[in-house]
Amino acid sequence: MAKEPDKAGAKGAKAAEPEAGDSGKKKLILILAAVLVLGGGGVGGYFFWKGKQDAAKKPVVAVKAPLQFYSLDPPFVANFEGNQAFRFLQVTVRIATRSPETMQALKENEPIFRNDLMLLFSQQSAETLATKEGKEKLRADALKQAKASMQYAGGKPETIETVLFTSLVMQ
Repeated sequence: MAKEPDKAGAKGAKAAEPEAGDSGKKKLILILAAVLVLGGGGVGGYFFWKGKQDAAKKPVVAVKAPLQFYSLDPPFVANFEGNQAFRFLQVTVRIATRSPETMQALKENEPIFRNDLMLLFSQQSAETLATKEGKEKLRADALKQAKASMQYAGGKPETIETVLFTSLVMQ
C-alpha cells in the first residue's frame, strides 16, 4: 500500500510540475515582452535623436519679409527746360522695402525724399526719357538718390530694395 500513496504522490508531483512550467513560461513571456518594449523604446529614441541631429545640420533658410511699398503722393511734376515738344514730366513713385523701420523712416522724412527726387526729375530731358533705356537710367538714378536720402535721414540705405515708377507721363 505504500506504493499507492507514492503513485498518488507522483501524480500530485506531475500535476505540480506543469504549474511550475506554466509559471516559467509566463515569466519568460513577460521578460520577452519587457525586452521588446525597452528595445522598441530605445530604437524609437535613437531615431528621434537622429532626426534632431539631422535637423540641426540642415542650413537655416531665412524667410524674407514681404515687400512693402511706400507711395510718394502726390505725383511729382517737373518742367522740361528749353524749346522741347514736351514741357512737363509727371512721375508717380513708390519705394519698396522689407523693413518696417524703413517704412517708418520714409513716412517721417518724406519731405527729404520728395525734395531730392524732385531735383533729380527736374534735370531730365524729354529726348532721354523718350527711350526705354532713358527711363531705366532715371529709375536707377532715383534708387541711388533714395538710398542717399535714407542715409541723410539716419536710416539704413541698404534696406531700400527698389524704386518703381507706377506712372510716367510727358506732355
